Amino acid sequence: MVQGERGFLEYTSPVAKPELKITVFSDYICPFCYVGNRRINRLREHFNVLVNWCHVEIHPETPNDGQSVSDLGYSPEQWSQMMSNLEQIVAEENLPLAPVTRSVNSHQALLLAEAAKEAGHDVYYRLHEALFDEYFAHGNDIGDPTFLRELAQRAGMTNDHVARAWGEQQYAEQLQQHLRQAAKLGISAVPTTLIGTHKLSGAVSIDDLIDAANTSLISR
Repeated sequence: MVQGERGFLEYTSPVAKPELKITVFSDYICPFCYVGNRRINRLREHFNVLVNWCHVEIHPETPNDGQSVSDLGYSPEQWSQMMSNLEQIVAEENLPLAPVTRSVNSHQALLLAEAAKEAGHDVYYRLHEALFDEYFAHGNDIGDPTFLRELAQRAGMTNDHVARAWGEQQYAEQLQQHLRQAAKLGISAVPTTLIGTHKLSGAVSIDDLIDAANTSLISR
């Protein structure tokens, strides 16, 4: 991977592909963002995708030690329907899914992700993929600072990177900037993917992503 424009994270490919810049609003505790991330990776099969990841905290009210998903405010019927939809689409993508019984506070993980952008593309994407995988595939607590520090170190972040992520106000401000940008664009749910003039909400299909990408490239 190489350095792209500021804010955009870019993979290199041995095969020339059309360059595609997209912006994704996402949180690591959102199950549909987990699926959306897989579909963004599949989009790379067709395009040289540069992503501006805008991390947003969807449940800031969650206690630091987490809470049962029954406390998130969904009715049993809503939760059952959401889980049924989720199980269907993770099966389509052949993604592993641990039982979703607890929600965790994602704030510290999002701060780490913002700081990891400055540590380089390889470091960022190792952490990015690990956060989704540990939470949804293995059911681990990505709100636990000790576990997060371990993940960050595995990804290649130094102790200084971690300390800065959790100690310097600039990273919290970046999260606030993402929230303000989302509000300005009328975005109220994650994942939301911006491709050209297209605003795609939810875990949209790979075909819809490709169609939006092709339309965007044609209209340049």
